[in-house]
Amino acid sequence: MTYHRIEIGPIESRYDIRGRNVRNTIAQYAGHEIGRVCSRDVYSLYTTLSVDDVNRVAEALRNPVIQKAVVGQSIPDAFDWIIIIGYLPGVTDNLARTARQAIADVIGRRLLDNEHVYSSVEYVLTAPNLKRSDVETLAADLLANRLIQSVVCLRPDAVAVNGIPENCPTVTVAPNIGVAMVDLNLDDDGLLSISRDRELALRLDEMQAIRDYYADATVRSRRNESGLSAAPTDVEIEVLAQTWSEHCKHKIFDAVITYQDEKGNSEVIDGLFRSCIRKSTFEIGESIDWLKTVFNDNAGVIAFNDKVDLVYKVETHNSPSALDPYGGAITGIVGVNRDPMGTGKGAELLVNVWGYCLASPFTEPSTVPDGLFHPRRIRDGVHQGVIDGGNQSGIPYGYGWEYFDDRFLGKPLVFCGTVGTLPREIDG
Repeated sequence: MTYHRIEIGPIESRYDIRGRNVRNTIAQYAGHEIGRVCSRDVYSLYTTLSVDDVNRVAEALRNPVIQKAVVGQSIPDAFDWIIIIGYLPGVTDNLARTARQAIADVIGRRLLDNEHVYSSVEYVLTAPNLKRSDVETLAADLLANRLIQSVVCLRPDAVAVNGIPENCPTVTVAPNIGVAMVDLNLDDDGLLSISRDRELALRLDEMQAIRDYYADATVRSRRNESGLSAAPTDVEIEVLAQTWSEHCKHKIFDAVITYQDEKGNSEVIDGLFRSCIRKSTFEIGESIDWLKTVFNDNAGVIAFNDKVDLVYKVETHNSPSALDPYGGAITGIVGVNRDPMGTGKGAELLVNVWGYCLASPFTEPSTVPDGLFHPRRIRDGVHQGVIDGGNQSGIPYGYGWEYFDDRFLGKPLVFCGTVGTLPREIDG
């Protein structure tokens, strides 16, 4: 395989919007006044392509109106730092996936399994007063997500000697593929240890329920008839943990909650979803005639006029957006794009909507607990994810709201929604 590097950046006569935004972000969040920030996307190709093919690919990857393409390394004349942000080994690189498809279109064949494409972003800074510790902090806190991305910070002297390193985030550890049996015949401390060590995030009562299920004589008999072991496999345990996660199961909405109002009145709510959301919707439906279908299909449908009904779907992406603001939100918005298309005979998507509950964007950084993003970083990443997930798919984001309260510092709420139209008749 031959390594080829393709740089895609703005042409000199055009303004580098991304670079300007990063410069403003650094000044606003960190208080560092820096000169200039130039940005570029980099594609690292490990393929059997010829030089001519690589040049054709480079032309296909750029926007000829506002971007230039360089095959190889272009070292700026004067700079103080280059920050390289790529994906960690094993993390899905969607930009590289799209590039693979574009390359296949250009060369007329699919890339082989042992041919690889990786993407990264490089920021070239003119900032003579920034120390390495400053740059590394800026990169980690403002530009990258250490959960899924790698960061390299280079000075001009290092680049002059060694050039810009190749971006090749391959998984080098040999996979230990096998199925493990999980012994659940344990006391409470042992069950909690399994949940903690395997990062299942399951409570003690949930672990006990799983243990009791696999200990049931009928279950054991059925598993034996099917050729399964009495003990569950690690795969089964992971599936249960995922299915019972807060993000998928919405256990808080389903919990029994004792609520006390400001006057001291107390009541027990057996499931917020059943008692408030679903119940109130059906109560409203008893007095109106425009609720067509709710809580039955992939999205709700209400009457609009004599030709079309409106389809509306909203979902939350709270925890994913807390961990990866951009990725969590873009996954949320394309998820609710999907559901109206799967409602009835299929709705035509019209517009995206959104709502965020966040801590103050002016929160003092020192008060943000370790392991959490600053609420301003979450807000900007989430909103960019909602915009990109919709607009770049041809579904504009049109209306939303934002609510700020310090209680959302630990966990934001991110609502993503899509409105579509559904014909009331098709072919009569």
